[in-house]
Amino acid sequence: MAHPSQLGFQDAASPMMEELLHFHDHALMIIFLISTLVLYIIVAMVTTKLTNKFILDSQEIEIIWTILPAIILILIALPSLRILYLMDEINDPHLTIKAMGHQWYWSYEYTDYEDLMFDSYMIPTQDLAPGQFRLLETDHRMVIPAESPIRVLVSAEDVLHSWAVPSLGVKMDAVPGRLNQTAFITSRPGVFYGQCSEICGANHSFMPIVIEAVPLKHFENWSSLMLQDS
Repeated sequence: MAHPSQLGFQDAASPMMEELLHFHDHALMIIFLISTLVLYIIVAMVTTKLTNKFILDSQEIEIIWTILPAIILILIALPSLRILYLMDEINDPHLTIKAMGHQWYWSYEYTDYEDLMFDSYMIPTQDLAPGQFRLLETDHRMVIPAESPIRVLVSAEDVLHSWAVPSLGVKMDAVPGRLNQTAFITSRPGVFYGQCSEICGANHSFMPIVIEAVPLKHFENWSSLMLQDS
């Protein structure tokens, strides 16, 4: 959950988000070192009165500043490609959920069950209970079993939407007429918040996503109650 004046990412709640955080720190450290070196060279060149003819015209230094950036790019590209392929891996999901974007709410269908589907609307500010978050709470949460691989099929009924939950490292475009898929595993039980991340009209800011990860036994009880109510 984000908090005021937060500068970094939200705490990771999935293995994939942990990988993304590690890669972010890795790339940021390389950028910091490059920036420090460039700043030092600029200051040294501006302030010094000495001149070295071997620096002004030297094949060795030209070879170094050609090869060194290539090595740095490789150090960034390899872990980046690894994460990119990991994000596309979907191995034997325990549960499949179809998320449909509408103007302006989400609907969820648990495809492994015969008749388990519901719409998820944002709770208006005047109806919030104490402790609930403005613009983030929904009347029906997407409940999933914790520590289980979940596959989400994402599409839209009208315009472009985007199903995004930052703490899980998930963001997938919802395109009308197209079925995209993504997968994640929650590292622990909890409630995780997201929002539509594609400008989709006047009420784009008012279609939040709430995922509640619970132990498997609690999920089975919840699904039984939902099937009875339907």
